[in-house]
Amino acid sequence: MPTKKIALEEAFTIEALRADEDRMLETVTPSWGRYVNDRIFDFTGIRLDEMDSQGVDMQVLSLTSPGLQALTDTSTAIATARRANEVVAEVVREYPSRFAAFAALPCQDPDAAVTELDRAVTELGLCGALINGHTHGAYLDEQRFSGLWELAQSLQVPIYIHPADPPEAVAACRGYPLDRATWGWGFETGSHVLRLILSGVFDRFPHATVIVGHMGELLPFNLARLDDRYEFYVADSPLQHPPSHYIKHNVLVTTSGVNDAAALLCTQLAMGADRIMFAVDYPYQRNDEAVAFIDTAPLTDTDRELICHGNAERVLKI
Repeated sequence: MPTKKIALEEAFTIEALRADEDRMLETVTPSWGRYVNDRIFDFTGIRLDEMDSQGVDMQVLSLTSPGLQALTDTSTAIATARRANEVVAEVVREYPSRFAAFAALPCQDPDAAVTELDRAVTELGLCGALINGHTHGAYLDEQRFSGLWELAQSLQVPIYIHPADPPEAVAACRGYPLDRATWGWGFETGSHVLRLILSGVFDRFPHATVIVGHMGELLPFNLARLDDRYEFYVADSPLQHPPSHYIKHNVLVTTSGVNDAAALLCTQLAMGADRIMFAVDYPYQRNDEAVAFIDTAPLTDTDRELICHGNAERVLKI
């Protein structure tokens, strides 16, 4: 019997953010642009039909990148966050066995982000938050976001850090398709997590949980190197533990967009099966390909159950 599948990085958007989505789709091939555009605004039409036919039992929905983080007006960001969260919460209420959702947060105003996370979790029933990287160059290690980490820890909900373009283009990527999902987004998002670690966020909030996609945004493959060079460059460590400790204890990863057994097994060896969760990255990736990958990956039945649904049920309380 097929293993139950809960997919964690499954995108949607709303009409208020259509212009951003249109700009993003201009960067992909026309066939992929049509595929995504037909699905990104949909919840219970094509999306639900494809979940049924392609073996995904539940999607955890999240507002697609760049989402709120690209908005320049703070009041607009706050209003759009409330609207997006109410829209997706209604979908979850109507289809509670098929959908859960992460909240979008207006990090332009850290206090408003705290207020919205509290509302989204305690009133709307959402299971955490997804933030699309930095907000106009402000990363989540900044002291002004301490209240957000304090509340997330108190509510026992994770914050999913999703990729976005860096504030400045990376010179080494110029001239080649190396930015965004090919390479640059992994480096950008993994670096964001390392900023959290090195700033001491997880020493101050030891029970805070971060989720990153794409098989860990390069982090699981570099644990030994991070620890070794941290001691080399920082003689008197201000952290309570080496960097790898926080990646193994405060970070979980999803398989979104990386249907590769070698990467999965490396991540499992580095972090353990209880730190990995299944994801598709729909509609930017196809359900059937991700399902076929995880169903045939060289895993024990116990580990497959954890990755496909058990860890998500534990972490998201669904």
